[in-house]
Amino acid sequence: MLWNILTYFGDSMLILPTGITLALFMLWKADGPATALIWLITLGISGLAVSISKLLFLAWGIGSSTFNFTGFSGHTTMSATLWPVMFWLISQRFQPDRRRLMIAVGYFIAIMVGISRIALHAHSVSEVISGLILGSLCSGIFLYTQRSREMRYFTFTPLVILLILPLSLMGFGKKACTQQLIEHIATQITGKQPWTRAKLLE
Repeated sequence: MLWNILTYFGDSMLILPTGITLALFMLWKADGPATALIWLITLGISGLAVSISKLLFLAWGIGSSTFNFTGFSGHTTMSATLWPVMFWLISQRFQPDRRRLMIAVGYFIAIMVGISRIALHAHSVSEVISGLILGSLCSGIFLYTQRSREMRYFTFTPLVILLILPLSLMGFGKKACTQQLIEHIATQITGKQPWTRAKLLE
């Protein structure tokens, strides 16, 4: 049960709506639309990289049997992209040391999501580690480029509104079908059944 709860912190059904909500709050709190635009590009690049890596494997078997790699762990990648930025956004009123601690909490959540993917036998260690690196790179670049950006502080009410969406989605618990969608696309492209991990490791 614990692993299922943790793994949902990286599910696209939670990540994508929350990511878009963050962009809307960035439009509100930042001086100008640049921060929100850069954030949406960052989130899009992260998701696109995961999708391409999965499609390459499912359609043409491009992976590594040595490292048991079939594509980046999407849950790990997307959580490492989103949660540090989420905590950065809501910690604007804090001193720099506390803000860095809040951002570190975001990365800790991503690490726990990655561990849950291994515990649930959804991904290999290499897929989780590479996803963590990719997601951390995306969020790290975003945070670095926005380090001097002027942002208005969150008062209590906007903060509650910001947190309502992820909390309500977690309560609903519906999972995204992105893997099935990519498998369908791979089948349409090649006209063959998607590759599997078992086939890769034969």
